[in-house]
Amino acid sequence: MREGFDNERYISMQADRIRRRIGQFGGKLYLEFGGKLFDDYHASRVLPGFAPDSKARMLSELADDAEVLVAVNAADIEANKRRSDIGISYGEDVLRLMDLFRGMGLLANKVVITRYTGQPHAEAYQRRLESMGVECYRHYPIDGYPSNTTLIVSEEGFGKNDFVPTTRPLVVVTAPGPGSGKLATCLSQLYHENQHGVEAGYAKFETFPVWNLPLKHPVNIAYEAATADLDDRNIIDPFHLEAYGEVCVNYNRDVETFPVVHALLEKIQGESPYQSPTDMGVNMVGNCIVDDKVCQDAATHEIVRRHFWTAVQLERTGIGAETLAKIDLLMNKAGVTEDLSPSRAAALQKEKDSGAPAAAMELPDGSIVTGKTSDLLGAASSLLLNALKRVAGIDRKTYIVSDEALEPICRLKTDHLRSKNPRLHSDETLIALSMSSVDNPDAARAIAAAEELRGCDAYFTVIISPTDEKLYRSLGINVCCEPKYESSAYYHRSSV
Repeated sequence: MREGFDNERYISMQADRIRRRIGQFGGKLYLEFGGKLFDDYHASRVLPGFAPDSKARMLSELADDAEVLVAVNAADIEANKRRSDIGISYGEDVLRLMDLFRGMGLLANKVVITRYTGQPHAEAYQRRLESMGVECYRHYPIDGYPSNTTLIVSEEGFGKNDFVPTTRPLVVVTAPGPGSGKLATCLSQLYHENQHGVEAGYAKFETFPVWNLPLKHPVNIAYEAATADLDDRNIIDPFHLEAYGEVCVNYNRDVETFPVVHALLEKIQGESPYQSPTDMGVNMVGNCIVDDKVCQDAATHEIVRRHFWTAVQLERTGIGAETLAKIDLLMNKAGVTEDLSPSRAAALQKEKDSGAPAAAMELPDGSIVTGKTSDLLGAASSLLLNALKRVAGIDRKTYIVSDEALEPICRLKTDHLRSKNPRLHSDETLIALSMSSVDNPDAARAIAAAEELRGCDAYFTVIISPTDEKLYRSLGINVCCEPKYESSAYYHRSSV
């Protein structure tokens, strides 16, 4: 795969930018950290060369000077809110995040429970954390937040919140998801630090939109597509334009809330160090793009993927029609259609020729490989085997999975697990391939070639099962499906 982003330069430049911002505030900085730290696959798709854990690796460079506060909304604990991408609750994700940070060598043993009003599950959660040795602090709702700055910056506002003692120059404030109260946590800490006579500052870290790329750059449009359900919109930062005469891109929520944040900083510190929401950011992503054409191409493909993912979600749940309409408008803005990937046309043609669900994948060399549904293999399994054979240099007609490996799995599914469908999912096919590799060198070669499929695009003519989709994502293969089911049934089991 061609790379358009210099990851090592990014890690170095980003760490240096944060160090300089710490110095700007006398040696203490609260950094609101948005987006995904450890698994930013959106960034890696639209900026080829960006590693999904780049931001975590960058923070590792600052480990000796950094500690972490994790904010979680008490209402989300009470509602047992879950992360849709990894399927765990916000409460469990707090623990996961702290373990990941500690594994990087960062100090992470403090949790702020925000908007606390005595919720029973939040109280129980705090007791659980404290029994583990985690320090917990409570922040409370403030009437009129965020506009009533006089009340907020007072003993009855931020003054009622618990102060979190910190010891490192950099305090990273993160959360399991949006609405957790990261900004309010940072500002509350600044208020208390000021009351203690400690000079400290605030900054914000967000990867997207990229402030120094054009508004209509595909990378920024892809961000709008990714957040279409949140009603985020990229706009020109009017405050930055007025203050400096420079055109920079920000997003609507930051621009809309900036006057309030500016006023709060003035109340807390006497004057605001920032003239625009762009000023508050420390993002260096745009400075590390080394091949803009590669990134533009990658971003346009991401916009189309978002179309198909949203269309499938709409078919599955009946929810998302408005989001899909927004993404379609963004596709028009980017000048792309559903047929951008050649794998779509190849899959649809294969389905037409075979009369059954089919699939296609574009390989790193630009060639297309297809797969079709058979008696023993679903389209996802067939495509995966054919793709592995192609990248491993094995003739397509060569059998690399033995019948002795396939048949016992099929019998297990139908005779003992009561499945009506004997066809193997892609994870079961890989198990059969692994069994075959014991005495088949070609099977071993195919397994070894799996890493070469990372970043490829696969297209399916029907909605595939979550099992197949999960396996493909584990291999790093991007999946798009035509928004229709294989059968016309009303109910579609998630495991078939």
